Amino acid sequence: MEYQSTARMQNRVALPRLGALIQLFKLRIVALLVLASIGGAVLASREQWRIGDLVLLVITGAMSSAGASALNQYIERDQDARMRRTRGRPLVTRAVSHPAGALGVGSGLIVGAIAIALPFNQWLALFLALGALIYVGVYTVWLKPRTMLNIVIGGAAGSCAVLSGSAAAGDWSHPTAVGLAFLIFVWTPVHFWSLAQVYRDDYASAGVPMLPLIASARATAWWIGLHTAVTAFVALVLSVDPALGWLYFAPVGVATIWLAHHAVRLIRQPQAHAIHLFKCSNIYLGLVLVAIFIGTWF
Repeated sequence: MEYQSTARMQNRVALPRLGALIQLFKLRIVALLVLASIGGAVLASREQWRIGDLVLLVITGAMSSAGASALNQYIERDQDARMRRTRGRPLVTRAVSHPAGALGVGSGLIVGAIAIALPFNQWLALFLALGALIYVGVYTVWLKPRTMLNIVIGGAAGSCAVLSGSAAAGDWSHPTAVGLAFLIFVWTPVHFWSLAQVYRDDYASAGVPMLPLIASARATAWWIGLHTAVTAFVALVLSVDPALGWLYFAPVGVATIWLAHHAVRLIRQPQAHAIHLFKCSNIYLGLVLVAIFIGTWF
C-alpha cells in the first residue's frame, strides 16, 4: 500500500512537470515545423530520399525548434506575465523554477542540433542556425517589441524549416520546396494577426505593437484577407509541379475555398470571427502538408 501511494504521488508530480516541458518547448509547434521540414524534403527528393537523412532532419529540426522556443520564453518571461494568454507558461508560474536552466537547455539544444548536422550536411546546419537566429534574435529580441512588421519578417523562421528539409534531401533550392517555404512565410501573418485580434488587449498591456493595436479592426481584417489571398494563390500554384497534380490540387482547392470563406467572414465581422480564422489557418497548413505527402507518394 505504501509503495502504491508513493507511486501515485510520483505520477502526480511527474505529469505537471511533463506538461511544463511541453509548454516550454512548444512541442505542438515543433511538431508542425518538423512536418513542414519533411514536406520540404519530400518535394526536393521525390522517391530518392534515404531514411538516414530523414532521421537526421527530424532529430536536429526538433532539437533546434524546441531550443528556440525555450529561449523565446526565457526572453519574454516578464512580458508573458502581463498577458492573460501566456501567464500560465512554465517560466511565469515557476513550474520551471530556474529560468537560467531554460536559457542553458535552449542554447544547448540549438548548438547541439547544428553540431550534429554539420558533419553530414552543411546546408542543413545552415538553415537550422538561420531559423533559430531569425526566431530568437531577429523576431523575439529585435522586431517584436518595436514594429508591427514583427511577425511578417519573423515568418521567415518557419520558411527555414522547409528549406532545412529540402537541404537534408540534397536540393535546398528545389523550386517547389522554395514555393512551400514562401507559402509558410505569407501564411504566418494570417495565423498570428488573427490571434492578435482576439488578444488585442493582452498585447496592449504587454506593450507589443501588433497590427491590431496600430490599425483598426476593419483595416486589420483587410490585411489578413490580403495575406490569405496570397497564401491561397501560392498553395494552388504548387499543384503545377507534376509530382503533386490532382491528388494535391483537389483537397487543397476545397480547403482553400473554406479558408477564403472564413477570411471573408472576418472582414465582415472582425471581432467575432478572428478566432475562427486562427483555427482554420492551423488546419489549412496541416492539410496542405498532408496533401503534399499524398501527391508525392501516390
